[in-house]
Amino acid sequence: MSKRFSLLLYNLLLPVGLVVMLPGAVRKMRARGGRWSDLAQRFGFLPKVKRQEIAQLAVGKDRLWLHAVSVGEVGIATKLMTRMLKDLPNLGFVLTTSTPTGYAMAEEFSAKQNGRVVVLYSPVDLPWVGSRFLEQLQPAQIVLIEAELWPNMVAAAKAEGISVSMVNARLSARSERRFQKFGFFIRPVFAMLDQVLVQELGDIPRFAGLGVDPANIHYTGSIKFDPQGAAVDEVQLAQLRIILQQAGIVETQPVLLLASTHAGEEVLLARVALNLNAIYPDLALLIVPRHVERAAVVVEELRPLGIEAQLRSQILSGAPARMKTLLIDTTGELRAWQCLATLVVVGKSFLAEGGQNPAEAVMAQKPVLFGPHMENFEALVELLLKNKGAVQVSDIKALEAELARLLADKALRDGFGAAGYQALAAHEGATLQTSRRLSPN
Repeated sequence: MSKRFSLLLYNLLLPVGLVVMLPGAVRKMRARGGRWSDLAQRFGFLPKVKRQEIAQLAVGKDRLWLHAVSVGEVGIATKLMTRMLKDLPNLGFVLTTSTPTGYAMAEEFSAKQNGRVVVLYSPVDLPWVGSRFLEQLQPAQIVLIEAELWPNMVAAAKAEGISVSMVNARLSARSERRFQKFGFFIRPVFAMLDQVLVQELGDIPRFAGLGVDPANIHYTGSIKFDPQGAAVDEVQLAQLRIILQQAGIVETQPVLLLASTHAGEEVLLARVALNLNAIYPDLALLIVPRHVERAAVVVEELRPLGIEAQLRSQILSGAPARMKTLLIDTTGELRAWQCLATLVVVGKSFLAEGGQNPAEAVMAQKPVLFGPHMENFEALVELLLKNKGAVQVSDIKALEAELARLLADKALRDGFGAAGYQALAAHEGATLQTSRRLSPN
């Protein structure tokens, strides 16, 4: 089937689909805080303030349009833009998304970018809407995050000589089979893509089977799973080893690190450490609060437990303590501290929703444990658990049991550390590789 016939069939069916989906879409929009003006954006009617913001963006080859459906894709897009803006600060981005939650997340990111990122609601894929958007945005490239492909938009972009890429793309065997049932319609649409950057090597033949030129498919790994960290600073690591020695903690001692803890978690987790310290008297505790300005408060909260925590900035050599405890009240050191730990417990996963990113601790090849609340990193957690590269517990009691099991078995600790590292290592550098593939020549 030709591209023209595929588009004709698509445009005959699209109005019917829009009519069927519109009532539900409006209900969802209103329930999630959306406005009627947001709906107007989706038909290409941009408010004056947005047109003014777009006018201030970089022009020509330095202006890119990224589309991210919802929160998960927006997270990937912001990670990619952060990398690209670091390497090429003259770039400007339009970021479109389809949901109020994704839009709010994108706006929060945009507010910190000094006018280099403009956030809009994504257009409905009607032919005249796509052309209107392209006329107003004038991007040099369109970048689709993951697998959402708009036939009319891609066709309009190709007619204007605008390249279209799909990044962080993945196609499961099940999705491939479903697409192949409509291959006569799908292949001409996928064939319009200029490049597809895939998460897994196995995705290459699947996208090729859908009509993408194999020469335009490149393996980059997953941006979502990319720890994106440079190698640990060996000078900093040596300095922190000296800090540990000054605090009376020697290299042979097991060290439990509480990473990026939030209010209330320090006391909760310190009680667990004390119970373990009764079994392992040389166990030392490192606490890195998510917000260092809470350090003095945390010190006071720990005293009723009999814990006299030393501040990293005010080490008292050889200070006596029931359990050697060092509270990190400086910033920019978490990655290095994790390299010096025996076990790492991820904060914001017990008393608050969301969790903190465990990737750096995993890349340090440490056994990583977290509580039930890791909502902000669901895909990463799923990958780690699937590969037995981390431990998730339901509550504090279960955490204590798992920590005791790991402290008693070095081989078990090493196994978790190696498995987690292997699961993520395949994706390290994915963001940088994707950025380079998209960067203007």
